[in-house]
Amino acid sequence: MSSSLVVCEVDESLKEKLRKFRFRKETNNAAILMKIDMEKQLVVLEEEYEDISLDDLKEELPERQPRYPNNEIISKGAGAYGRVSYPLCFIFSSPMGCKPEQQMMYAGSKNRLIQAAELTKVFETRNVDDLTEEWLKNRLAFFR
Repeated sequence: MSSSLVVCEVDESLKEKLRKFRFRKETNNAAILMKIDMEKQLVVLEEEYEDISLDDLKEELPERQPRYPNNEIISKGAGAYGRVSYPLCFIFSSPMGCKPEQQMMYAGSKNRLIQAAELTKVFETRNVDDLTEEWLKNRLAFFR
């Protein structure tokens, strides 16, 4: 008997947290790590981080499970005329070796989460080691 892919809903409290995160006034790097509660089939908050580097964030990601890190990074001089910018980025981390059911559930729920969070800078990685400042800045360069 085969199971069908169920696209997960986004937890209402997570939607509110993402809305507040989007309009935060702080100027430090921050991240929200989201995961799927497989039993409830719901995207939920796993952890919040303040003043975290991208290197430290990648250490928090599981090696064999997908996750949705949502980061706000400080990118000095990245904006027009050398202004400091605060790009909000969504990264879908789906490392090699994940269970196929997990990969399908995360991939199938990604667009619903992106819509709920109203995000435009969306990136994916299959190798957590690729997640570096340079990797992210190269991807953000497209939006300049």
